[in-house]
Amino acid sequence: MIDVVDRQTRSRMMAGIKGKDTRPELALRMSLHRRGFRYRLHGRHLAGSPDLVLVKYGAVIFVHGCFWHRHNDCRYATTPSTRPGFWRTKFEANIARDSIVRAALKGSGWRVATVWECALRKPEQVEASSHILAQWLVSGSAELELGRADLTA
Repeated sequence: MIDVVDRQTRSRMMAGIKGKDTRPELALRMSLHRRGFRYRLHGRHLAGSPDLVLVKYGAVIFVHGCFWHRHNDCRYATTPSTRPGFWRTKFEANIARDSIVRAALKGSGWRVATVWECALRKPEQVEASSHILAQWLVSGSAELELGRADLTA
């Protein structure tokens, strides 16, 4: 399939995709804040610059987009039909980087949670996700991965 916009326009559009302060991230932050959790944002001193750093709990939280970080069995993790080799390489690099970052943080003694974008699409999902995260934070468990399927179980 041929792209409907020229190369420069597509480049500008892709450059406009934000890496922090995204809508799902903001929704989760507000919900956790309402529950009384306090955090630092985008900890640049830590591997991967986690979206939320909760020092009191020794925990970090990543809010991952299903498309860019390849959430398994998620309908939002589609692959573009144009330039499949480019996209495969891009996605594989993202997955490898995420794995390295998680290992580095766990090796440094941090607890790591990953919340997928699909678990934060509706207000009731945001509340359910923040409730599960709140339980995880006080439980002391090492790792948590939270997607849409985990909210219905």
